[in-house]
Amino acid sequence: MLNLKNVEAKLRARMVDLGARVDQIEQDLREPHSQDWGENATESEGDQVLEGLEEAGLDEINNIRAALTRIEKETYGVCSGCGEDIPEGRLAALPYATTCVNCAE
Repeated sequence: MLNLKNVEAKLRARMVDLGARVDQIEQDLREPHSQDWGENATESEGDQVLEGLEEAGLDEINNIRAALTRIEKETYGVCSGCGEDIPEGRLAALPYATTCVNCAE
């Protein structure tokens, strides 16, 4: 049986970790670029990677917030597609899953 207190604690811990990572990325993106043209080009490429990581982190934070809301509303683990329970294995792998495997396909 799924222990929602443990799930909630893990989701909150993950959200804190992601928040710290996103904050660090934002700080890194604010760093001034080198005046050297070659270095500047390399730094710009790095910024694109960081922006992608930041976006992925923010998306995951939003997914976690939605999962925490579902826990609060007692709808966590219920497939939004068919209304059946989402298997615990799927929730263990993807704790903010909103659909069962069949509906996800």
